[in-house]
Amino acid sequence: MTATQGQPVDGDDAGRPAGGDESVRGPLGGGDAAQARSAGTKATPGRPAPHGANTQGAGTQAGGTQGDGGRADTVAAVVRQWQDVRPELDTGPVEIIGRVNRCAALLQQAEDAPLRRAGLSRAEFELLGALRRTGHELTPGELARETFSSGTAVTKRVRALTERGLVERRGDTRDRRVAHLSLSEAGRTLIDGVLPEQLAYESAVLAALDADRQDELAGLLSELLSRLEEYTRALRV
Repeated sequence: MTATQGQPVDGDDAGRPAGGDESVRGPLGGGDAAQARSAGTKATPGRPAPHGANTQGAGTQAGGTQGDGGRADTVAAVVRQWQDVRPELDTGPVEIIGRVNRCAALLQQAEDAPLRRAGLSRAEFELLGALRRTGHELTPGELARETFSSGTAVTKRVRALTERGLVERRGDTRDRRVAHLSLSEAGRTLIDGVLPEQLAYESAVLAALDADRQDELAGLLSELLSRLEEYTRALRV
């Protein structure tokens, strides 16, 4: 998660939490993750029920609707609502896309805890991280591609980080419109100090899943991301 995730998020408060740390630790470190870990399969309208799934009954119970695998997270409630008002639709994609989006939002909130102590937003951390991990100067355009951000957003963040003495600019000798960006000594010290704490924090967030399940999830997300990247590249051709 220390690499940039998801689609571009442009704005000053990109990735900043909506509330305090305690509002995030509950769903990430407690019951929801454990319930999701023990969840089974469910049948959705418009496609056959998985083998062994209990699809009898439609009443809502404490652990969810019968046949929904006992899932009781916020997305499960959304799915049940759609099934009530539009039972003819296959809401299966919501089971995945909805949870990916919800997890991303909650993870970004959680990940900001160490960053706030360092005075960084998630977007600023990603920018400094890109300059550190590539190991060489980058232009604003290259930074935009590395961090999945718009050029306007990168320009704004670079200006703020330059004013703080964390990023240095060097003009191009052949084209005055081009700037080459690198970490200052203070910027390198900051990112090297924050990264271990950030990784430890993220490990704690993921501790609800054992190592094998984390590896399985990483593989599935990698496959999905690769296919989405191929799809979006095809659209731009």
